[in-house]
Amino acid sequence: MSRLCLLLLSFSCVVAAAAFSWQRHHPHRPDRLAASSELVDVAYHMGPVLASPASIYTIWYGHWEAAPQGIIRDFLLSLSSPSPSPSIAEWWRTVRLYADQTGSNVTGSFVLAGELHDSAYSHGATLSRLAIQSIIRSAVTAYPQRLPLDPHGGLYLVLTSPDVRVEDFCREVCGFHYFTFPEIVGVTVPYAWVGHSGSQCPGMCAYPFALPDYMGGASNANGSGGGIQVLGAPNGDVGADGMVSVIAHELAEMASNPLINAWYAGSDPAAPTEIADLCIGVYGSGGGGGYVGSVFKSSEGEGYNLNGVKGRRFLVQWVWNPVKKSCFGPNAVD
Repeated sequence: MSRLCLLLLSFSCVVAAAAFSWQRHHPHRPDRLAASSELVDVAYHMGPVLASPASIYTIWYGHWEAAPQGIIRDFLLSLSSPSPSPSIAEWWRTVRLYADQTGSNVTGSFVLAGELHDSAYSHGATLSRLAIQSIIRSAVTAYPQRLPLDPHGGLYLVLTSPDVRVEDFCREVCGFHYFTFPEIVGVTVPYAWVGHSGSQCPGMCAYPFALPDYMGGASNANGSGGGIQVLGAPNGDVGADGMVSVIAHELAEMASNPLINAWYAGSDPAAPTEIADLCIGVYGSGGGGGYVGSVFKSSEGEGYNLNGVKGRRFLVQWVWNPVKKSCFGPNAVD
C-alpha cells in the first residue's frame, strides 16, 4: 500500500490499496485547507458519470436504532426533494455540473428503492474493505427477502453500526466508494461504505461535532477547544449527523467518478483526488484550516448549513464547483 499526499496544504491524503482494487480512503481531517483554484486541475478522463435516474439500495449492517436510521434516510430523501433554501437538493446542483463525453450531466433524480437489515452480522463484526462487496453479494442473494441486483442505475450503500470495526476505519478512512467485481457480486455496480463513528472516533469522522484527540478530545460538542470551532449535531446524534456529510462526500464522488475514470485531479488513477476530497472540512464561506466557514447555528448551538425534508437540518461539506473553480455550496455568503 502506497500513500500519495498532494502538496501545498491543499489536498487530502489519499491511500490506494494495491491488492484487489483502487479503493480510495478519505481521512476527514479538520486541519486541512480548502484547495486553491490556482493549484487544482480537475480533469475529465473520458469515463461515465451517473447520468441515469438512480435507485439507492441501503444495507444497514449490524445493530441499528431507528433514530439514526431516520436521520440518514431523510438526508437521502432530500437529495431530490424540495426543501427550504439553502437545501440538500440545491447542494447537489454543483455535482450535476459534471458531465460525460456525450454531454449527459450527473442525475438529479434519486429513489430510495430498497433496504435490507443485516442485523445478524452475516460477515462478522470485524470487516476487511473487500468484505463490503461480500455484504452486497449476501444482500442480493438473501432468502427469502433480498435486494435486487440492479446494474441499470443501482447504487448500493453499506452502512455499518457503531459496534462494527472496518479495516482502517478511524485511522485512514471514514468511508469509501468503488465498484463491485463481477466475480464477487455478479455484475459491476457502484457502491459506497460509511461507518458510524459515534463510539469509535467521533473526532476523526464526525468533526465538527467532536474534536480529535490530538486537539483536545470530543467531550463537549457544544464548546470549543484550541481555537477550533465545535458545533452541536443538528439532529442530536453526533455519529449519524457525522455520517451524513461522509455519505454526501461519497455520493458526490460516486456520481462524478463511478468507475474511477471520469472526473478527478492528479495524474495517478490509483490515487485520484476527487471533487469532495478538495473541500474536506469546508462547510461555508471562508472555511479551511480547521474553521468550518460561515454556517448557521441554532440557539442550542447546533450547527447546520443545509435544509432537508421534514424540517431536518444538516451540516454537509462543500464540493468542488468546476465553473467557479472553487469549493462551493448554496449557503455561500455573497
